[in-house]
Amino acid sequence: MTDLSPMGFRKIPFTRELAIAERFPLAFQQEAADALLDAVSGRMSCSIVAPAGTGKTLVMRLLTSLLPEARYRVRYVKVTGLSKRDLCKEISVACGLTPAGIYPALVRHLQDHCLQTSGTDGVRVVLLLDEAHDLRAESLAILRLLTNFEMDAKLVLSVVLAGQPPLARMLERSGAEAVAQRLAHRATLRLLTRDETRDYIEHRCRLAGAQQLPLDDDAIEAIFEMSRGNLRAIDRLALKALQVAAKADRNVAGTGDVLTARTQLWL
Repeated sequence: MTDLSPMGFRKIPFTRELAIAERFPLAFQQEAADALLDAVSGRMSCSIVAPAGTGKTLVMRLLTSLLPEARYRVRYVKVTGLSKRDLCKEISVACGLTPAGIYPALVRHLQDHCLQTSGTDGVRVVLLLDEAHDLRAESLAILRLLTNFEMDAKLVLSVVLAGQPPLARMLERSGAEAVAQRLAHRATLRLLTRDETRDYIEHRCRLAGAQQLPLDDDAIEAIFEMSRGNLRAIDRLALKALQVAAKADRNVAGTGDVLTARTQLWL
């Protein structure tokens, strides 16, 4: 790894290892997390749909941080296009259950687990399904079954679907109405503005120890134009541009460094 300490960094900037307390405060991300929290607090399910790299996972982490551990058990599953039985097994593992049996038995086992957790322990299970745009159409049935307790007389499980725009198109298709209508809120995220991009870059550099911003104004403008305000693209371009500048023994990255960085990345 290129040494960035001459630029004033004490640690590598723009990594994905970022504590919630250290995140750059963006009002639209907080609003999305608050809306999801309202749905979960109301014992309902919800979704967040946004392009890759715009902060869906961060919003889910923020939601998790807002849910009191004494009242909620958050279970996270990353969807990978599994069959409904295999997805049910993944959810079982996330809930600490033995993933055995035929599909109907797996569903019933999960239902019993959520019901017991809610009834006996007074704790509500919240299931986070990330990359939900990879769900098979047949697997959507799981969500309807898992949230249907005693003919909807009891709401003991909340599901949060998080995915890219194809998830919205999936839920709008004929046959998916039963699931879509169970979602109490649909949160979305947007790209950063030019000013937000600059403030975000400054914030991430300060977190990593830099007292002076090691990218000039033109470099920041180039990062914004190339990334279009996408958080993940900003992180990757900024870090690569800093590395390019450092290898050339420059303590401040310029437009040329950003252009070189762009040729070395898949964005």
